[in-house]
Amino acid sequence: MSLPYSPSDLRWDRDVRIVAIGGGTGLSTMLRGLKYHTRNLTAIVTVADDGGGSGALREDLGMPPPGDIRHCMEALANAEPVMEELLSYRFPADSGRLSGQSFGNLILAALNGISPSFDQAVARMSQVLAITGRVLPVTNADVQLEATFENGTSVVGESKIFQFKKEQDCRIRSVRLLPERPAALPAALDAIAKADLILLGPGSLYTSVIPNLLVEGISDAVCASKAVKMYICNIMTQDGETEGMTASEHVEALLRHSGPGLIQMCLCNSAPVRPGLLERYKEEDAAPIVVDKEQIEAMGVEVITRPVSSETSDYARHSAARLAQAILDIYRERASTRIF
Repeated sequence: MSLPYSPSDLRWDRDVRIVAIGGGTGLSTMLRGLKYHTRNLTAIVTVADDGGGSGALREDLGMPPPGDIRHCMEALANAEPVMEELLSYRFPADSGRLSGQSFGNLILAALNGISPSFDQAVARMSQVLAITGRVLPVTNADVQLEATFENGTSVVGESKIFQFKKEQDCRIRSVRLLPERPAALPAALDAIAKADLILLGPGSLYTSVIPNLLVEGISDAVCASKAVKMYICNIMTQDGETEGMTASEHVEALLRHSGPGLIQMCLCNSAPVRPGLLERYKEEDAAPIVVDKEQIEAMGVEVITRPVSSETSDYARHSAARLAQAILDIYRERASTRIF
């Protein structure tokens, strides 16, 4: 990512203590921008994934899924270019059992094998990559994600939700972890308690963001926090998960799986999605999320809109630099009693 400044030029915003909660591509994109604004950055990441290379390692080795964790560490890494290239390398399709597997996942799996716990393996890899801030699994427990749909049916397994939803042709009503309420990583709860700014999302609503809130103590800690608390709404609906859902329905789902006081504001993109991208997403039953401001504010959540989408990506995604700048600008406005 090309930025109009270098890290050495920055004031670090007096090291604002930021906690970002989520998973997937959305969280790692946001982290790439935020790391240029503060060194006191903690990512709390879901471990409910059971598909792809992560799912294979989970099944073969009995370890938590490394994929989302690895993406976040890549985003925050300050390693040599060759190391970054190695981390993102995927073995080609003709590689037998390694087909499609990420080398970064294998490194984390090896570290997990020589470490007392998964979170310590993540900490060791973080040191190797000299990351800015910290990446924490939300729990060390072996958890599965179960989704229940509006017609009463349910399915277990994060990777199965997409296809099952398409077959049922109805919305997701709720998700839960199995076993329910696993213990949170103490360091995650401590980071939330000390945060100045707590961010949820962006990312898949039911499979990346909400699963973190179902871990024992996480939702209560966020609700009790005096930090500035913000939900970063996705730009597009997600095929197989949130088709047809408005921004207020995203917020309502978050609150329904947690409690009052979870967030104070919802940041939504105000920049238009390019026509060519709209047509592509339409083929996938996805569309720009409708920002129904009055319905969101009726839930006691302030709506803020900013042009935070990427102008150059081949997908309708957030710009790491734009999003980070908008988040910090909003934080400065809302935390006016703090000294910058």
